[in-house]
Amino acid sequence: MENTLFDKVFRDSEGKIVLAQMPNPPLIVWIVASLLKLILTTGKINLGLDLIAFGSLFTWAWEELFQGVNYFRRALGLLVLIALIASKLQ
Repeated sequence: MENTLFDKVFRDSEGKIVLAQMPNPPLIVWIVASLLKLILTTGKINLGLDLIAFGSLFTWAWEELFQGVNYFRRALGLLVLIALIASKLQ
């Protein structure tokens, strides 16, 4: 069977098309910290939650970039990593 560009971009090693997966721990931490930031909007706790959210999403993006199951997931990690860094440069 010939590997097409589509296969390389969207299929994992088992031949399944993978666009989304169950959240892994860094993504779960990011979701929880981001939701808590909406409730606790001021003070040092908000700053701490912001750091935790940034760090966990950065970790998720880094893991996707280097360990993603296909090129789509790796590109997604790269885009999120670029967006995170750009958001902190503003």
